[in-house]
Amino acid sequence: MNEYRDRNKSIDSNKPIWFIKTKHSIYYILGLIEVLLLFRFLFKLLGANPNNGFVSFLYSMAGIFIAPFTGIFYSFVSQGLAAKSVLEPSTLIAMIVYAVIAWGIVGLIRIKAEKDGS
Repeated sequence: MNEYRDRNKSIDSNKPIWFIKTKHSIYYILGLIEVLLLFRFLFKLLGANPNNGFVSFLYSMAGIFIAPFTGIFYSFVSQGLAAKSVLEPSTLIAMIVYAVIAWGIVGLIRIKAEKDGS
């Protein structure tokens, strides 16, 4: 683990501090969005009660982030005895797209940081 940390430290050691802080901020925000979407995905898949306050809040917050991807694929619904299980591909697509966007933004600011450094 220390080897991984040392390797990453040497990669960013010659970058400006604004780049490092911006990169960490972007990945922190991405992490929050990914966790929110993962909880939505798991709760829907496991048939969580949408009338529960926490689940309702989670669905509404995550709904903002999956709205552009809703309708790309149909959701798969399985009706059980006590709960309705839903597999939402749109949530998985949103998670992938937001990760790629964050990676792209970090790549663009890395180019800017390298240009400023030389």
